[in-house]
Amino acid sequence: MADRQLVRYRVPVHDSDRWRGFALRPGDIVISTPAKCGTTWMQMICALLVLPDPVLQQPLSRLSPWLDYLGRARRDVVADLEAQTHRRFIKTHTPLDGLPLDPTITYICVGRDPRDAALSMLGHQDNMDFAHFLADRADAAAIDGVEPGPVNQPPPTGSERERFWRWVDNDAPPAEIGSSLRRMLHHIETFQEAAGIDVVMLHFEDLRRDLEGQMRGLADRLAISVPESRWPEVVQAAGFEAMRSRAHMTAPNAQLGHWLDTAHFFKRGTSGQWRDVLDDDDLERYRVRAGAIGSPGVIDWLHGGPP
Repeated sequence: MADRQLVRYRVPVHDSDRWRGFALRPGDIVISTPAKCGTTWMQMICALLVLPDPVLQQPLSRLSPWLDYLGRARRDVVADLEAQTHRRFIKTHTPLDGLPLDPTITYICVGRDPRDAALSMLGHQDNMDFAHFLADRADAAAIDGVEPGPVNQPPPTGSERERFWRWVDNDAPPAEIGSSLRRMLHHIETFQEAAGIDVVMLHFEDLRRDLEGQMRGLADRLAISVPESRWPEVVQAAGFEAMRSRAHMTAPNAQLGHWLDTAHFFKRGTSGQWRDVLDDDDLERYRVRAGAIGSPGVIDWLHGGPP
């Protein structure tokens, strides 16, 4: 596995090449999800399972760094990870074919109805202070002694529906786009095809409907024992409202100031919001598009049945 050639996923915000040379430890947890599929939620769940305190003592992004993120110097992110003595849980949006694979590591993926992920991404883009990010990105590149790379990300324009269709119809190769329907389907496919490694696949809707059951199942998969008396506070702390109330600690890289409104990062966290945007013709068009670019197994799992 160590000799396999990794696909490089490089976009203005993150670059999977930052994984090259990173020393994994047995027992590490890699949280690899498509964008807007519950990444931060899963990081918080892992924090609550791994650490003994339901109240975070450090920002979640420091406890669970995003190694690929270009807004911080790789040198600093790696130093944070190397200094950690607890079981590490590392964030990435890189599919499995771009990650080093190790049979001693657990790889967690979370899926979500792509229609909800698309609309969540629109709010994410509107809330990002992209100019501030680009300034930090340039500083980080200078620290690491690398070129920051091109910025080919047009500003978000158009109606919610128009932007949804740009996300769905984007035909850029998965390695060249941070978020699109094609990229999302590909990401899930790399997990469904994985062999020889420990993979856990969870669904956003299952987490929403039965958070405690899903957390207990994940604890079992990770061989983590949580005292029965702790479960009520652990599940409460993993709830969406609890995370929103402490957005300054839980929102991704909140301490860097890359959001216009930190609390707005946790906008809704609901399912089915696409019903307010798409009509029957849209849904048929979406069904055809998804079927043309995704495998039936991936599509069925993400949608809980045919889209």
